[in-house]
Amino acid sequence: MKLNNFLNNKNITQDVIDLDRRGFINKFLEGTVAGSLFVVVPMGAGDIFHELAEDHEKNLLAMNPDAKYVFIVDITQCIGCGSCCVADKKENNVPDGQYRTWVERYVIDMLENVYVDSPNGGLNGFNEQRTDIENEIRDSFFVPKLCNHCEDAPCIQVCPVGATFTTPDGFVIVDGTHCVGCGYCLQACPYGVRFINEKTHTADKCTWCYHRVRKGKLPACVNACPTGARKFGDANDRNSEVSKILHSPAILTVLKKDLGTAPALFYIGKREEVV
Repeated sequence: MKLNNFLNNKNITQDVIDLDRRGFINKFLEGTVAGSLFVVVPMGAGDIFHELAEDHEKNLLAMNPDAKYVFIVDITQCIGCGSCCVADKKENNVPDGQYRTWVERYVIDMLENVYVDSPNGGLNGFNEQRTDIENEIRDSFFVPKLCNHCEDAPCIQVCPVGATFTTPDGFVIVDGTHCVGCGYCLQACPYGVRFINEKTHTADKCTWCYHRVRKGKLPACVNACPTGARKFGDANDRNSEVSKILHSPAILTVLKKDLGTAPALFYIGKREEVV
């Protein structure tokens, strides 16, 4: 589904509706991404594009049409504190027991057995030690998970009503006004990042806080991370942190590379046990 068609169904102002497609997209993509504030403001994901229309009048849009946005997670820096999950819950009004982003704990014993858990999505951290592992523990680490915003997203291909689409700047978004809650996209996503929101009864997932990014702010989880394990930005901006990382000797990998979905989520320090 085209972005302007999506906006036309979000109860936006008449002057925005009257914009022609090209004119609206050009206005939507004006500006460059600037800095951000350490602020987490609760906001429903369904209000994203309604607010977009209001902000149009204020000239607050800050997307770059030449940008290639990527997300980088440094597993070696993640301490499993859960701050990212808390920030995401508040920012996007995610129902209890459901998660747009979560943190998994990997524990490996001396016999190479791998144990993975994510109590409450990692929302409360990992203060409790596992008591069900009999062998001596060799190693443990934390792995944040979230939507990969794939260039070739299987979820888009299977949606029967076009509710899932890619924006002109590469974000995979769900139009809740068109979603019928069939669940096909949940089955198609190889990363298990989608769910049926129990409040809206429509498909939901991480949007990389698209409503914040288009204003030049960072995703809420990136702002909240105390160790800098989460990084986000424009890979085409050679001065951005993510671009410098991508062009550094650091080894970056993606999940399930063989599937050919071309994820825009990269990991530093990903171990072979991580799936």
